[in-house]
Amino acid sequence: MINLNDIMETVTMISQENLDIRTITMGISLLDCADSDIEKSCEKVYEKITKKAGNLVKVGEEIEREYGIPIINKRVSVTPISMLVAVSGGDPVKYAKTLQRAAEATGVNFIGGYSALVHKGFSAGDEELIKSIPEALAVTENVCSSVNIGSTKSGINMDAVRILGEVVKETALKTADKDCIGAAKLVVFCNAPEDNPFMAGAFHGVGEPDCVINVGVSGPGVVAAALKKCKGDLGEVAEVIKRTAFKITRMGQLVGTQASKRLGVPFGIVDLSLAPTPAVGDSVARILEEMGLDVCGTHGTTAALALLNDAVKKGGVMASSSVGGLSGAFIPVSEDAGMIAAARSGDLKIEKLEAMTAVCSVGLDMIVIPGDTPAEVISAIIADEAAIGMVNSKTTAVRVIPAIGKREGEELNFGGLLGEGPVMPVNLKSSPKKFIDRGGRIPAPLQSLKN
Repeated sequence: MINLNDIMETVTMISQENLDIRTITMGISLLDCADSDIEKSCEKVYEKITKKAGNLVKVGEEIEREYGIPIINKRVSVTPISMLVAVSGGDPVKYAKTLQRAAEATGVNFIGGYSALVHKGFSAGDEELIKSIPEALAVTENVCSSVNIGSTKSGINMDAVRILGEVVKETALKTADKDCIGAAKLVVFCNAPEDNPFMAGAFHGVGEPDCVINVGVSGPGVVAAALKKCKGDLGEVAEVIKRTAFKITRMGQLVGTQASKRLGVPFGIVDLSLAPTPAVGDSVARILEEMGLDVCGTHGTTAALALLNDAVKKGGVMASSSVGGLSGAFIPVSEDAGMIAAARSGDLKIEKLEAMTAVCSVGLDMIVIPGDTPAEVISAIIADEAAIGMVNSKTTAVRVIPAIGKREGEELNFGGLLGEGPVMPVNLKSSPKKFIDRGGRIPAPLQSLKN
């Protein structure tokens, strides 16, 4: 029986508390598009994406109208392009331009998968693609890139870490006239999931089916609103979050099931992540403050985030037939109104954010740093974050944006969901250059031996 109170509660969540489906992402395998001729390969890529995802935006809009559920983004993720480069050779940027054409033809807002998986070393095509990332992201608008440089099973590829510090810096330089937007479309992972629907880190893993629909939910505003009514202890706080996460995830399950049926594509997973926006009332930081913190970043923030992340997972996992991706709570500074405010006031610093990443969904995300930050410092930030992921058997990532020509206290404004953020201070008093220049591989931790 349909419960009128449940219907009204959902209406309130959507109209007043910023509840939405953040993305439906179609994953498409491009393995059958490999060809020794790069021009032929690119044409196969374009044809397959436009054929498979041709109706993705249309179907998403139909579901929005019929169910009254906002679906903010319709996206595509593809097989890591370095695997095609390994077969075709040639300039990898040709693939980036092909992905851009496909994005424009299908109407999706992002295509992810200009990626390489190098956690245990480089194979054919990997280095070529990684070094082409700055150019690829400078000449495209809708293409996103990611590189997995470490895992709990393999350790950390420090040669890749060194290169990527330089790549992040160069990507920012090449898009300096656009507020360094290129670096906002590049993520460096440890333990990257193969079914993540969220950009910029989405790619279609080799273990995935030929084509699949994955859904990413949102809802920080809904959780914050529920906690405003909660006067109990932290155990009761956790229960409120679990019940709320269940309701949010059921909506994601409904949208994923409908999109799968209408597109004739298997339904993959629901990613439970609470993905914030710069909109007032849609902030993960505000959830933590509703628990009793004066401001996000003060002592106790990491514990509060651990509670939130765990409760979201426990509540959401019961609401979906298949949970995957990242699932938890995102803490992207420039995309979260509360995080932006805390960073501006100086209460939230990179060191505290790093501690928070030990218990959150991803890692150091959408953090603006001074434009004169040396490449080796960026590499060291990546290495630190990868170490947290490796040792704790969890996904961690780094998406930092060197603000070319700007210093601490100034700001970058990306607009839209990417938001805006202050340039946060970075420790430049001493250098990690000798450590980074050693290269090689940080061995996998003892906990990797699970067989």
